Amino acid sequence: MKTKINMTEWGKQEMSSPKRIAIPIMTHPGIELCGCTVRQAVTNGEIHADAICRLNERYPAAASTAIMDLTVEAEAFGANIFFSENEVPSVVGRLLSNQADVEALEVPSLDCGRVNEYLKANRIAASTITDKPVFGGCIGPFSLAGRLYDMSELMMAIYIEPDTIRLLLDKCTAFITEYVRAMKATGINGVIVAEPAAGLVSNEDCSAFSSAYVKKIVSEVQDDDFMVVLHNCGNMGHCTAAMVETGAAGLHFGNQTDMVAAAEETPSDILIMGNIDPVAVMKMATPEKEKEETLSLLRKMEKWSNFILSTGCDTPPEVPFGNIDAFYAALEEYNADK
Repeated sequence: MKTKINMTEWGKQEMSSPKRIAIPIMTHPGIELCGCTVRQAVTNGEIHADAICRLNERYPAAASTAIMDLTVEAEAFGANIFFSENEVPSVVGRLLSNQADVEALEVPSLDCGRVNEYLKANRIAASTITDKPVFGGCIGPFSLAGRLYDMSELMMAIYIEPDTIRLLLDKCTAFITEYVRAMKATGINGVIVAEPAAGLVSNEDCSAFSSAYVKKIVSEVQDDDFMVVLHNCGNMGHCTAAMVETGAAGLHFGNQTDMVAAAEETPSDILIMGNIDPVAVMKMATPEKEKEETLSLLRKMEKWSNFILSTGCDTPPEVPFGNIDAFYAALEEYNADK
């Protein structure tokens, strides 16, 4: 049985230690350890959980994370999803085209699509990994709206038809809130809310059309036992202030963000996570380069006790295990004299 973890105290404890911890968003190597395909893992909760657990057995992450799949919620609303064997799923086409479509859109039940398979993965992982936090994952409201309405059309519509988009965001937020409540009931300790599309707009628009809605989710689900981490890999540094507004206990930054600048804009009681490039470094670099980049980031962030080493986004399939080893070797070397 999983012991309840007070996530507020967990965060304070990590910030009070001179040693750094790592929480990479990294599930695909676990899928490969299972000998399964990405398609199997994103459609079968038991395989998904097995991937999380196998990765936990192999590497010393301070918390375990679920697959960052940004199609689960869109599929529940009725969007068409393309599945390939070894790539993450993607949304095909456009579900909504106008105000009438948005008005007619029903907020789906949690029995739609693959939602229950993801809840099953969370439940199994939470009951198996009992000595550290387990984070589920979901999409953010603005990014979900973009997958339903078409991202380019959405970015124009926030100026031309803002009331239509606000209605859509209300429906997206209602569904995500219920989904995260159900995740929380599985016994996991937090959720990483992926809102990359919010980085495509200005800080002001990010605040109005993303953060205001994420804040509603945070207010409903975050407490001492459950932490919300907001991920925005679209943020180039221009909308960190809007991310802070959400009240999320943790902020996760992509590799395009200057982590020092992000740290300077973030209150010291909020965890900041990032941001080793998941493709150029984790997948494509040599182990030597991987270690060098990781050590460089750790040293650069030395003065910020709220910093947690992570990847800039979910690592893609086929990241070399030698590079993952180098990532953790850099962390071990950095901590050796702390």
